[in-house]
Amino acid sequence: MSGTMISRVEGLELVLERVFNAPRELVFKVFSEAEHLKQWWGPRGWIVPFCTVDFRPGGIWHYCMKCVDEKQGEFFGMESWGKGVYHEIVDGERFDYTDYFSDAEGNETEGMPSTLVSMRFEEVEGGTKLVSRSKYDSEEALKTVMDMGMEQGITETWDRLEEHLQSIQ
Repeated sequence: MSGTMISRVEGLELVLERVFNAPRELVFKVFSEAEHLKQWWGPRGWIVPFCTVDFRPGGIWHYCMKCVDEKQGEFFGMESWGKGVYHEIVDGERFDYTDYFSDAEGNETEGMPSTLVSMRFEEVEGGTKLVSRSKYDSEEALKTVMDMGMEQGITETWDRLEEHLQSIQ
């Protein structure tokens, strides 16, 4: 099971699950600190040149992903800004946030769907099972992000997460 992402759509939710070969506290930590997120967030060929995290209820995570892979054609040089607003946090176990497309100032991008994201970190034999549930307002909003390549992007992001976890243990 380790290393294999399971994805499914349940109504208006995209559910992603994967087991990471690392302790739950560590997997949780690398989601809550900017210095870690900069190392693994985003698909392959993308870097995170800007990332701030205020990891508390009401706090904001603001970041920029930039494509640095010339092989990605029209995406090369593109920047993608995002903003998360944290809601509930239970240290080491779970957190919820609303994810937005944004600009460099943190203003939400009109016309792009926001997502209510629930992250759960479960201890399992051999590591940590991460369960991400992303709830969209409509079928159209879910289709928009799926058509943008969300599944492939998250798969590559979580592959990079696994590599980062292994490099810091």
